Amino acid sequence: MPVGLGDRLVTDDLATVGERAALARIVPRLAKAEALLGPGDDAAIVAAPDGRVLLSTDAMVDGPDFRRAWSSPAELGWKAVATNLADIAAMGGRPTGLVVALAAPGDTPVAYLEAIADGMAAACERLAPGVGVVGGDLTRSPVLSLAVTVTGSLDGRPAVLRSGARPGDTVAYSGRLGLAAAALRFLFAAGEDDPDAVADLRRAKPGLLAEQLAPRPPIRDGVVAAEAGASAMLDVSDGLLLDASRIAEASGVVLDLNGGALDGWAQTVVAASAAEGLDSSAPRLGPHEALALVLGGGEDHGLLACFPGAVPEAFRVLGIVHEGDAAVLIDGAPVDPTGWDSFAHSTS
Repeated sequence: MPVGLGDRLVTDDLATVGERAALARIVPRLAKAEALLGPGDDAAIVAAPDGRVLLSTDAMVDGPDFRRAWSSPAELGWKAVATNLADIAAMGGRPTGLVVALAAPGDTPVAYLEAIADGMAAACERLAPGVGVVGGDLTRSPVLSLAVTVTGSLDGRPAVLRSGARPGDTVAYSGRLGLAAAALRFLFAAGEDDPDAVADLRRAKPGLLAEQLAPRPPIRDGVVAAEAGASAMLDVSDGLLLDASRIAEASGVVLDLNGGALDGWAQTVVAASAAEGLDSSAPRLGPHEALALVLGGGEDHGLLACFPGAVPEAFRVLGIVHEGDAAVLIDGAPVDPTGWDSFAHSTS
């Protein structure tokens, strides 16, 4: 698991050291990619084995997307990498490289940025061995932000789109549901102004917090799904129902989910959220609250896929695809596809 700065003595910052010296310390800590040309020139050179390149990007900004009071710098680096790798996996692709643009205040300790780089390297090694940072940028900003662009290869396979689901397909999922959102509830309850409460939470719920602060998306299962003939797939980042509705709308079908399977995930969230070792201000999540997080909590970063044939072992069956106007059902009943909206639910 990624680690932070701990009690290390910080004696220099970006404004004191400068960009060139800071990069000289940061770049060697990054995971090395199998690129034709990596960091050091004006642009990287990456291979496109079958003439196509998957490309996706995402940004994390202090305030709306993370809180420095909650996340260690290594966790920030880990999450920035993990969430981007999941987008390539959702297309049935294999990640090949990362480009990172990091903006930070001048008084940011260089050691803090080194720890971010360490977290990125650890995520690459754990989730997508052989993938690394091929280039990027470091600049000054009033707030800390990380923008990561990821490339990927389809290795000759067709891309798995959102628009390919057909009636009769099985709906299945690889990853975890509801746990990241439950962790966020605990973090908000602990608050930003009470480091002791956050420290207590880390001791009591390290596994649960990791679901939010250092997620482990099933990156390899994207290729597994593609090779098994998945007809549609996406990364569940904004909530199961909202993202399922995106497949339904793109494919012009109905996704009918199984309530029993969803209740099973809710029970997992309840068990993981049991408040032993925490004070009375910690959330008490019952089955109803837990199910709401499973359905619409977001930031799960698992893979929701539809299969016309056998479902790979790594995926758990969640339902079936029916003919009809685009909709998401649970046990045949229509549901509102609620989920995460970064503008409507900003934490800043």
